[in-house]
Amino acid sequence: MYRVSDGVRSTHGQDGAIVLDVEQGQMFNLNRAGSRILELLESGSAEPDIVNVISQEFNTSREVVENDVREFIVSLRKHKLVSEF
Repeated sequence: MYRVSDGVRSTHGQDGAIVLDVEQGQMFNLNRAGSRILELLESGSAEPDIVNVISQEFNTSREVVENDVREFIVSLRKHKLVSEF
């Protein structure tokens, strides 16, 4: 499971999200899929559940989504926006 860092603030809209890391002073833009993944992480969803939701909502094969979600979470961790617990 992952936890969104305490210093992360996000605003989600129809085109994606703006994410601000107030602790590091960095801002990120996310597309719609990235925004949805972050929303699911914020609500406490586990990676397999996120894959299921994204696969259904974006009508994409589970195999493609698994890889993309994994890579996206690695990127979020690299930027210290989420941590594993």
